[in-house]
Amino acid sequence: MAPPRNRRPGFSRRAQYSLFLGYVIAVAGSLVGAGLLVVSAINPPAFSALRAGAGELTAPIGWGLGAVIGGVAALPSDIGGYFGVHNENVRLKQELAAERASLLRARALAFENRRLKLLLSLREPGSDPVATARLVGSSASSTRRYATLYAGLLQGLCAGQSVRGPSGLIGRVLEAGPNTARVLMLVDPESIVPVRRTRDGAAGFAAGRGDTLLDVKPIALANAEFQPGDVLVTSGVGGIYPPNIPVALVVSRSRDGALARPVEHPDAMDFATVLPAYLPPLPPPAEPGR
Repeated sequence: MAPPRNRRPGFSRRAQYSLFLGYVIAVAGSLVGAGLLVVSAINPPAFSALRAGAGELTAPIGWGLGAVIGGVAALPSDIGGYFGVHNENVRLKQELAAERASLLRARALAFENRRLKLLLSLREPGSDPVATARLVGSSASSTRRYATLYAGLLQGLCAGQSVRGPSGLIGRVLEAGPNTARVLMLVDPESIVPVRRTRDGAAGFAAGRGDTLLDVKPIALANAEFQPGDVLVTSGVGGIYPPNIPVALVVSRSRDGALARPVEHPDAMDFATVLPAYLPPLPPPAEPGR
């Protein structure tokens, strides 16, 4: 048979004592708690050691629970941060590639600007350029070295005019058509240019060899000691090439002269300037009676 729902302790002494003991413990605990509360309010430092001990016991538990809760809470943000960093890395790589391309374009524009400025500064006092035109071809595979200039008689070109680039002399016009001209380059075996050495003015001739170098021969044997690094410019002798145009740089000595490399490379150029034929000034007329 099921026990009755309303149990009363009156039927058992043991149950009555247990219930009474529970009441006594509850009342005693309440009184002790109230006393401790009154003491803590009157004298707070009295329980500082107890609070410190409790804190020492509960601190590791709180730290462990905080670490676990913090790790779990930060997990979504860490996952989102990983994907965000990955996307940011891809974006930065794309920006770096774009900046590198922009840098290369800026360098190319700076080089082009510098080259054009050099071309604009080719004007010599009292010697205006005839024309500035594009070099459309050169014979690099033959011992005869010619270049084709996209300007001719209609632009004022004629045989004998000197042709130069931003850095120095290229050659001279050999023949001209209506809109094109044939240029004899310095390295051609038929090319001979009167030159002088910049450090002391020693005169000589620079003759083409058919390759990429020039044979330099001194006029006076006393000045035959060319040294690597000597700079050669046009002397103006002969009436074709204006003076003081850079021609070549000595690279080595030879038995009776030197080998030099032209300062200008027509194969790597696109524009050149044509100058009128240079005529040295006439000597002043002699005074009567002399």
